[in-house]
Amino acid sequence: MTTQIHDELNGFEADLTAIRRDIHRHPETAFEEVRTADIVAQRLTEWGIPVTRGLAKTGVIGTLQGKRPGRKLLGLRADMDALNLQEHNDFDHRSVNDGKMHACGHDGHTAMLLGAARYLAGNPDFAGTVHFIFQPAEEGLGGARVMIEQGLFEKHPCDAVYGMHNMPGLDVGKFAIRAGAMLASSDSWTVTFNGTGGHGAMPYRGTDPTMPAASFVLATQTIVGRNVPSHEAVVISVGHIRGGDFGAPNVIPAEVVVRGTARSFSPEMRDLVERRLGELARSTAEAHGCTAQIHYERRYPVLVNAAEQTRIAVDAAALTVGRENVDPDVTPLAGAEDFAFMLEKKPGAYVMIGNGGTEGDGGCHNVHTPHYDFNDRILTTGAAYWVNLVRLELGGSAA
Repeated sequence: MTTQIHDELNGFEADLTAIRRDIHRHPETAFEEVRTADIVAQRLTEWGIPVTRGLAKTGVIGTLQGKRPGRKLLGLRADMDALNLQEHNDFDHRSVNDGKMHACGHDGHTAMLLGAARYLAGNPDFAGTVHFIFQPAEEGLGGARVMIEQGLFEKHPCDAVYGMHNMPGLDVGKFAIRAGAMLASSDSWTVTFNGTGGHGAMPYRGTDPTMPAASFVLATQTIVGRNVPSHEAVVISVGHIRGGDFGAPNVIPAEVVVRGTARSFSPEMRDLVERRLGELARSTAEAHGCTAQIHYERRYPVLVNAAEQTRIAVDAAALTVGRENVDPDVTPLAGAEDFAFMLEKKPGAYVMIGNGGTEGDGGCHNVHTPHYDFNDRILTTGAAYWVNLVRLELGGSAA
């Protein structure tokens, strides 16, 4: 960054920290981000950025035109929602909403994009238009998909879209990205095993669905070990098992439900996992005299970064922190992101920004855990990345 950019963004740091901590203190989950959206819209309006509201219920989009002529349209996206999780931190800005927590850093993502919007509104030396897309409901309910279905790109056309996420374990002052598949698809599946149930002392008088359910849980890993080519990556995990009643251990249940998640990086592997889970469930059930029904839900697609936009993102990150601090070929991650829906419609790139690698660095807790907190030290770094990206994409002088 130039000294001028650095000084101006540093001047925003206290305000961005206050915004971030206020949002953290008042977390709102999917499609309920009313207070957060009000904060975003109010700040954008204060800085002279026209605002559109209502896409996907609580979405906010600010549109800024550069002072130089240009037709290119750029979308920058930040997510706003929190998780249904009880926070275990004891700092002053801990959640006041019981059972809800900003455990993934969307409070920080929102604040970083606001910082960039504020800077660019005061320094619109670029040619084209920037849409600041503040999206609801990333955590599981596909707010990006809903925004698209409700006309996001028709009402706010974009030639390219970009996203960013913090990454605990990656040091402050570092970025990571890769072209191609970077994050996995995320699918949910449910298998229901049915038998007759019976008395625990006389299992021979009925059919016991606990047996095929137990065998099936172990057999899911044979898909990864025996059906998936060694150069591919697939993850299958069981997250829920339900059967019988805790107060009746002598009753064999008539139904056992097993639920889980599946992650993969290609359409072929996604098809394979869905097919093999169904085959295993039904054949295992039949071998035990039971039946099985499977429901496979395709949720978030593979997140695929376009080559050209990845190159631009790498250059923007290098301008921000130095090329030696940018990993342009990070190993694909099995996490998923609904920004993938936007990348299915428009070319773009999604980058990881280091949230800290050690306790002293402020980033020792992983996302989706009750002690996580976004690292305020990276707020201006993230904002500077956005500014540099706009300058590179829309022809201004990079920061």
